[in-house]
Amino acid sequence: MSRHRVARTESSLARRLEALNEARELGEGRLADAALQRAYDVLERASSRRSLSADHTVVGFFGATGSGKSSLFNAVAGTDAARVAVRRPTTSEPLAMVWGAAGSAPLLDWLEITDRREGTPVPELADDAGGLVLLDLPDFDSVQLANRETVARLAGQVDVLVWVVDPQKYADAAIHNDFIRPFSTHAAVTLVVLNQIDRLAPAEVAPVTESLAAILDRDGLAKVTVLPVSAVTGTGIRELRGRVAAVARAKAAQSARLAADVVVAARDLGEASGAGDAAGVHQEDRKALVRGLEQAAHVETVVSAVRASHRLDATRQTGWPVTRWLSRFRKDPLRRLSLRREGDSGVNRTSLPPAGVAEQAQLDSAVRTFAEAASEGSPGPWRAAIRAAARSNRPGLPDALDQAVAATDVKANARAWWWPVFSIFQWLALFAAVAGLGWLGVLALLGYFQMPVPAAPRVEGWPVPTLLVAAGVVLGIFLAVTSKFLAAAGARGRARLARKRLRENVGATAETLVVEPVEAEIARYRAFRNALAAAQ
Repeated sequence: MSRHRVARTESSLARRLEALNEARELGEGRLADAALQRAYDVLERASSRRSLSADHTVVGFFGATGSGKSSLFNAVAGTDAARVAVRRPTTSEPLAMVWGAAGSAPLLDWLEITDRREGTPVPELADDAGGLVLLDLPDFDSVQLANRETVARLAGQVDVLVWVVDPQKYADAAIHNDFIRPFSTHAAVTLVVLNQIDRLAPAEVAPVTESLAAILDRDGLAKVTVLPVSAVTGTGIRELRGRVAAVARAKAAQSARLAADVVVAARDLGEASGAGDAAGVHQEDRKALVRGLEQAAHVETVVSAVRASHRLDATRQTGWPVTRWLSRFRKDPLRRLSLRREGDSGVNRTSLPPAGVAEQAQLDSAVRTFAEAASEGSPGPWRAAIRAAARSNRPGLPDALDQAVAATDVKANARAWWWPVFSIFQWLALFAAVAGLGWLGVLALLGYFQMPVPAAPRVEGWPVPTLLVAAGVVLGIFLAVTSKFLAAAGARGRARLARKRLRENVGATAETLVVEPVEAEIARYRAFRNALAAAQ
């Protein structure tokens, strides 16, 4: 493989590792710890392996008891270091055969291989073996737990997996289900060897090989070629050496292996997450949430107080001057709720009743309904996370809503332009009525004392004093009735304005404490999905 292609492969791997790490971090606290830990382990192994020799390709020979794995290792390496009968009756410790030992020690330390041998030139490996490490490993079905643990660990560390099977047990379900199939995504760094074909009749080799290939196809390894070999007769050994040499020469196995590990880890995270997409936050959901919070925040109580306060103010300003003072004894509804602003003094709290059981239930229902709508379609773990985000500020929500109501300028001190006009005319009407009554009283008093009574001026036959009284009374009644209608209309307008401003403030509180956390969680989930896609 050219240097340019190797660099491009490494760059692609680095991006995929970064994407996997991003997905893992985004999944923290949302996904199962086991899946997150597996992803972390892959990242740790990748970091360790990439920091070690890139010039060495580690090829591990894996096989079950009786598969002839160690004999095959000897045949490929051209050595008897793994001789079963004399030196190692059972393979209990990994053996490393190294071609090009320079720089391999840290790599072998990481692999925890203590038995290290220097490889000698053999046909097919003589020119290309530099930077090659062959490992003979314990049987993966060993009765000793320590051996099985060693095999499992090294299966996750080697660059190339060589599965060695024999004609007797090549179709064993345990071998495929427990060992080969879990590495189905690693076809690019997998070799499958059918050993001991010397025990088959020549006519049986092809059918058995085809049968094994069909089983591997079901395992997800359809692209892997089965190599029939015999460690005893040497059949197929040269081809197997050639495959190993080609892998070592390409210097791409390390990246391909790690890329496959990333795919598996990303797939595990995807399975832990589940499929689906969150519906997201829609405008109608926002409006429904605000409506629910309005009820919990007693918004209609405040609106009614604004309406009543405006009417009371109108009465105090435009009512009949003789009786309007009585309205001073009526408590202002807004002042009772601590919503009447005096000058520039700020209002931090209202005197609204604290949220009771009904209001708390209404608040919880509004938040829950919003969260369910926003999380609809999302997979289980993220649906739970979105709902939790909606409730994250629940303890402080009632107090925040009260502050939002208190901070709303409901224009409590605003005065209508017609109030002073009506007030002037009310005083004029009163003055006219009082003047007329006074005039008539003087005339009556003069008559009572039998004093000369001057004739009162007349207009169209009506005495002026009588006209003054009548005009004053009629005008006063007209102004009082008219002001009631105008005050009611103004109160409705003021109530609409107050409701709009209260809704805006409640909506802003809902946006900060409920909507934004939910949107952040949905964005986190979508970023997680994008990171998973980039990692695979």
